[in-house]
Amino acid sequence: MALTDTALKALKPRDRPYTVADDRGLYVEVFPTGGVVWRYRYRLNGKAEKLTLGKYPALTLKNARIKRDEAAQTAAMGTSPAGQKQLAKAAAADNTTVSEFGERFFREIVAKDRADLTIPRRYFDKSIVPAIGTKPVRDVTTEDVRAIIWRKKDEGFDAAAGQVRGVLKRMFDYAMTAGLVQTNPVLALPMRHVHKAKARERALSGDEVKVFLTAAFESNIRRQFKIGLHLILLTMVRKSELLLARWAHVDFEAAEWHIPAEHSKTGKPHIVFMSRQAVALFKELQALAGGSELVLPGRGSLTKPFAHNAINNALKVALKGQAIPAFTVHDLRRTASTLLHENGWPSDVVEKALNHTIGGVRGVYNRAEYAPQRREMLQFWADYIEQLITTGKVILGRFKQVA
Repeated sequence: MALTDTALKALKPRDRPYTVADDRGLYVEVFPTGGVVWRYRYRLNGKAEKLTLGKYPALTLKNARIKRDEAAQTAAMGTSPAGQKQLAKAAAADNTTVSEFGERFFREIVAKDRADLTIPRRYFDKSIVPAIGTKPVRDVTTEDVRAIIWRKKDEGFDAAAGQVRGVLKRMFDYAMTAGLVQTNPVLALPMRHVHKAKARERALSGDEVKVFLTAAFESNIRRQFKIGLHLILLTMVRKSELLLARWAHVDFEAAEWHIPAEHSKTGKPHIVFMSRQAVALFKELQALAGGSELVLPGRGSLTKPFAHNAINNALKVALKGQAIPAFTVHDLRRTASTLLHENGWPSDVVEKALNHTIGGVRGVYNRAEYAPQRREMLQFWADYIEQLITTGKVILGRFKQVA
């Protein structure tokens, strides 16, 4: 029989707790102290669960039934009302700040996904922490994250705004998993409204390569940047791989540069076979390194590399006033790939030199390293570039390896 207000007021405490049912799983539990608590029993995926709704008389019979119906709808959708309440309770009691949780996020999530944390870490430290670092994670709103993302857009850096959104999105996804928040405030800002990435197709022609290298070496950018840009072109490595390189990884006698797994985007070690031109450039960098363990120690420090955007800015300075379309440091890898393919080098050898992961069935079964072919190809490539610089004329085709 359903409860009434009169029956509730007439409840008396006993020596032990007891329950009195209302209807459809709703009941009260009466304690020896005289306290009366509303509870709701339900089943989810065949398992019995119990949810505490509140205390009587603060929670009236009418409102208890409303809360029961809301919980019943949640359970009908396959979600545990009791579980949701526990998450909300934990979130309300947790004052973890964005800065504190960010450290946990990078340690437990980001570090397991990628070897190089430099870029996401920079966005977190430079854009996110100054804005909301001291704010509890549970108190961050959509307006908070919108202000951070749109600040980048207003500065004209749409791609960077997309990167910042990506860091925030993943961090708050993890905050939901950890029970600090119930919803992700970033989801109200779809990526398509922030930045739509375009596939890059920029590859320099032979003539443009000559203009680029000539401009770089005649500019007033740091000598290390001139050599670094030249090396990225010759070795086909990623910018981060050069910036993180250490002299312990460079074997001049074997003419090999060993990139360890922690510095490789693929998470696997990679060997760069150095041409005689690359060896000469590395030796000059060694003289400029001032005894540092790093190949490219940063300005004023022998223990820290240059910031990732430093070489980007150097490229912009070098190209200022040059009559060639803009390109990025990463486009130098695409340039090498394009020109080597045009010169007849096998795609698998080129892809291996680029430290790309070969997809599909071929990637599964082809474990060849192509070491002799890569060594020959990179020497050919360096000779090709040298002729572009010195004569501007290149005979398409393979040259014999220069001793």
